[in-house]
Amino acid sequence: MFKGFYTAASGMLAQQRRTEMLTNNMANSNTPGYKADQSAVRTFPDLLQQTVDTYSQNGKTTKSTIGSLGTGVYMQEAIPTFAQGDITQTDLKTDIALVNINVPGDDNNTAGSIFFNIQDANGETKYTRNGNFTLDGQGYLTTGSGLYVLDENNERIQLPDDNFTVSNEGILTSSAGDAYRLGVSYTADPKSLVKEGDGLFRAEDGQALESAYTAGGVSFQLKQNFLESSNVDASRTMTDMMSAYRSFEANQKILQAYDKGMDKAANEIGKV
Repeated sequence: MFKGFYTAASGMLAQQRRTEMLTNNMANSNTPGYKADQSAVRTFPDLLQQTVDTYSQNGKTTKSTIGSLGTGVYMQEAIPTFAQGDITQTDLKTDIALVNINVPGDDNNTAGSIFFNIQDANGETKYTRNGNFTLDGQGYLTTGSGLYVLDENNERIQLPDDNFTVSNEGILTSSAGDAYRLGVSYTADPKSLVKEGDGLFRAEDGQALESAYTAGGVSFQLKQNFLESSNVDASRTMTDMMSAYRSFEANQKILQAYDKGMDKAANEIGKV
């Protein structure tokens, strides 16, 4: 019976974590460039049950298989989906969207992805699909949280004002005539990236991603005055949240049933 406690409790924990992940997706359904997470739920290894019989006359031991016993489930990880979100017009010069045209993956079943290059507070290069940029007090092009947007040479971009243009090829030209090429990186395996807060990703091995401009077979465009929307499917997320809640509730009722059985075993049968 104790095994039933553990199995039901593991199901509740898995669904609780899945609900938290889905709630985070829903909260970011309007966040530009946000990539929704999907859960990977796995089962713990099954236990093989056998009986062992020993005959006293000749000491012969025999084993007979009863069957396997499940030991519960767990949410192994949350995996981002890198499908491109809708491209929406904002008419803000500091909004820039990455538009995938042909971004091959490392095999025929997956697609690669491209990202803006961003410098975090520690000077490390991170990657994002959120092109909702702005200018800080010193004229640097930054993200909404104040991180610096980098050019193709991983240098910060400083502008005299927000009266600049961005071509489809990524060339940013300021009102003073200075030209920069926005830093855009490419990976054939985006699932190898580590997701951080604020829509940022980092390379798992710490190595910089290759430039999307020189990567073979990669084609894309940059669109000024546009933003990539979140790729969260709100209706499906709500359905998945209800499913996770009902699964949690079912495991909870099983746990309560085991608890009542243990109560009777301890307080009623034990009196006999």
